[in-house]
Amino acid sequence: MASLKEIKARIASVKTTRKITAAMKMVSAAKLNRAQKNITGMLPYAKALHHILGSVLAGDSEFDSPLTAQRSPERVAVIAFSSDSSLAGSFNANVIKALRKTLKAYENLPPAHLYIYTVGRKVFDAITKSGYPVARNFEGLAAKPDYDTIAAFAGELITQFHTKTIDRVEVIYHHFKSAGSQALTHENFLPLAFPATAVGTQTVADYIFEPSASDILADLLPKVLKLKLYTILLDSNASEHAARVIAMQIATDNADDLTGDLTIEYNKSRQQAITNEILDIIGGSLK
Repeated sequence: MASLKEIKARIASVKTTRKITAAMKMVSAAKLNRAQKNITGMLPYAKALHHILGSVLAGDSEFDSPLTAQRSPERVAVIAFSSDSSLAGSFNANVIKALRKTLKAYENLPPAHLYIYTVGRKVFDAITKSGYPVARNFEGLAAKPDYDTIAAFAGELITQFHTKTIDRVEVIYHHFKSAGSQALTHENFLPLAFPATAVGTQTVADYIFEPSASDILADLLPKVLKLKLYTILLDSNASEHAARVIAMQIATDNADDLTGDLTIEYNKSRQQAITNEILDIIGGSLK
């Protein structure tokens, strides 16, 4: 059995750790609040842009774009979004596991035909240690989302898809549903798949397009893709903070439980020590 001094030291250590986890929870909660505001502020623009896309497609259902071309995936790019720091539960581990599973599915491709892009230091470190070459890592972007940086990257991917340097682009990230729920998502970024409701199934006004609907779509689709990648970045950022809030809350609760258990153990040991001293005194007085 541990001595009273050792138990007391453990209680003090757990209380110190609890202060740290509680402070980290508060910091992550504040960051989560800002991330939620960013997503909420962008939603009206995203919805309006998709409404315009649906209206134009309904007016020109025969539109064909190079960005929708389905090709055999001989050259594939995979983008994984994680965080730069740890202590976020299984947030990073889930992304790393999904990325490794995806790379294994493409192990028949030559290494030069598989492009890995990482956003976040955790997934970059893990994949690099596994021996996979990373084409580019966006350091610092996971913590501080920047539209210009991610939009420029999306533009590069669009150009590479146009020139057939890449046949498919896949993204792996956490979709932020709520503060208590983040869904690991793996989907195609390119080629672009139009939603079924966008073509021919919605009632729209008889618009007159100037220039033509095809010209408008040719300019609109890259904007939609850039916005989508930025939304994914914001999704991942909000999910990271939400996951960390939950992880720190669990750690704080566990620290409280452990402190309670150690306090009970301390009191029992102290009571036992007092009882033993009394018995020694009584035993000595009877001699």
